[in-house]
Amino acid sequence: MAVTDMLLLGLTAPKKNRKAILETIQHLGVMEVTTAHLDDPELAKMDTKGQAATFDKRADVLSEAASSISKAAPEKIPFLASLGGKKQITKKEFQAVVDRKDSLDAAANEIARLERGISDCRASALAARAQEEALAPWLSLPVPMDFSGTKATRAFIGTVSGSATREEVLAPIIAEGIEAADAEIIFSENDRTGVFVLCRTADAAAVEEALKKQGFSKPQQAPSEKPADAAARLEGEIAAYAEEAESLKGKIAAKKDLKNDLRVLSDYYRTRAEKYRFLGTIPQSEKCFFFKGWVPADKAERLRSLLENEYGAVTEIEEPAEDEPQPTLLKNNAFSASVESVLASYGLPQKGKIDPTFVMSIFYVFFFGMMLSDAGYGILMSLACGILVLKFPRMETGMSRFLQLFFWCGLSTTFWGFMYGGFFGDAIQVIAETFFGYTGGTILKPLWFEPVKNPMLLLVWCMLFGVIHLFAGLGMKGAQALKDRDFVGFFADVVAWYLLLTGLILMLLPSDLFASIAGMSFTFPAWLNTAAKLMAIIGAAVILVMSGRSNKNFIVRIALGAYDLYGITGWLSDVLSYSRLLALGLATGVIASVINMMAKMVAGGILGPLLFALVFIIGHALNIGINALGAYVHTNRLQFVEFFGKFYEGGGKAFAPFKTANTYIEIKEEKQL
Repeated sequence: MAVTDMLLLGLTAPKKNRKAILETIQHLGVMEVTTAHLDDPELAKMDTKGQAATFDKRADVLSEAASSISKAAPEKIPFLASLGGKKQITKKEFQAVVDRKDSLDAAANEIARLERGISDCRASALAARAQEEALAPWLSLPVPMDFSGTKATRAFIGTVSGSATREEVLAPIIAEGIEAADAEIIFSENDRTGVFVLCRTADAAAVEEALKKQGFSKPQQAPSEKPADAAARLEGEIAAYAEEAESLKGKIAAKKDLKNDLRVLSDYYRTRAEKYRFLGTIPQSEKCFFFKGWVPADKAERLRSLLENEYGAVTEIEEPAEDEPQPTLLKNNAFSASVESVLASYGLPQKGKIDPTFVMSIFYVFFFGMMLSDAGYGILMSLACGILVLKFPRMETGMSRFLQLFFWCGLSTTFWGFMYGGFFGDAIQVIAETFFGYTGGTILKPLWFEPVKNPMLLLVWCMLFGVIHLFAGLGMKGAQALKDRDFVGFFADVVAWYLLLTGLILMLLPSDLFASIAGMSFTFPAWLNTAAKLMAIIGAAVILVMSGRSNKNFIVRIALGAYDLYGITGWLSDVLSYSRLLALGLATGVIASVINMMAKMVAGGILGPLLFALVFIIGHALNIGINALGAYVHTNRLQFVEFFGKFYEGGGKAFAPFKTANTYIEIKEEKQL
């Protein structure tokens, strides 16, 4: 519901406590350190790029070694195990692994060497396989590939272009007057022909010239053995390479007990790399070091006490300057926090701006439910997400909030499903009629009305909800103006639009146009009609005169006001955008009913119930997947385009505290703020 207030905490401490202080701040993860306030050219900074790179490299080697073990000795991991979060260990267990870092580093290097050996075996096997495939067409050749003839003869082994017969190969040779020559076709494929040509040594040059005219070329590889023998040798080599690779893989698998420790040590090195990167940014004197950082206001005093009491640091807490940019950390209740990732994907609020998360979360869940609008789908969604969140309490924060969001959206979907009378479409009615011979009336009646039978009524309600949503966005703009003490802007840019839009709506409701579209009519007393016209006129006049108030030229000012007043067409298109609430809600219900109809068509006979269940499950699974995705996308659009377009700018920078860079583990910390 708000952006967390931030304070700047400055620190000066002796170098002897530098390691302990940095590790404490890193493990607490509550300070985003900045050195922008301490750019003193007289203070030196350490060059720590080399140390950071070394630790990064060691972390990568350990991580890759653990991955090699996982491939060599795969474990059966439960399907949802990844939702359980990082493995939690005590600080004592963590330190025990760090104390063994030399032996673990050696083991990781050994695994890397074995992995390189496996890669070499695979590369050699691939090369041998390529040679074997190249020899495959020549297997019927009775002499070695490098056979060049005897003292009295000359042999030519190679390929000519095209598909040629023995006679066609010999024809150019005979044309040269050479009759003491013979040819054998070894193979013919892929627009080339393998030949073995034999002639007298004296005729070799002429024969070679005749063959070149036919595109003759020798094989790239010519082993000094018969092709069949060479192929058998290569097959043996391939088998030997495979056996050696398996042996090396077995040696890696034998180290499976080290996998978790390798990952722990990898996180240790990665965290040290982050610390050294940070260390290279802070200024230092001969005996002290200095830095400042952003800390949430509610934790600043406790962090200050910890640093002063335990490490002898000198600290100072100060309020940031009015125009000083600061990181953004949102603070919302459990319900609204689930939508923070949606807001962050658009942009976080800047310092001094209103956090729209709470208001957005209400409309987000409300509209999602309207679009999916099936009680059965909603119950399944809420149950699945709720169970996962409860079963895995240490789940990664982003995933946990995503599931919580869909839990609330599932509840909203359930509500709208019962309002519309949809439970897996009309599944209850179809099952009762198909398998129980029910012939009565509607079993699950809508608590409100059935959209398929009265879509225009639902369209009107969708427009109404859209107007409320847009008015809420305009109200957020007004709240921001009041917070900034911009009372003129509040009246000219918010109140005037409320007057204009409300007046126009009140003028539209009793009109014949609205009655023909909505199928309902309103009759207002004369004073209300007059008041509506006055509201619209006053609002339009204020917008016309005040929208361009920043320009002193009266004509330009009126022109700007007229242009802003033209923006009423944008409001109309925005309101029409909420017709997607009708479209997606109808799509879900209609497709669900069609699936039930298809299932009913195959429900006869002995296998009928089984076929019915098969069509029902597959069909509704696809429907909930497709329409839940559609509801998610279009709900986001209604927030980003229509709602945020009325007031929100974003542009905030997320709070990024200096913290541990753990990928695999989470350490139970004794110190907490």
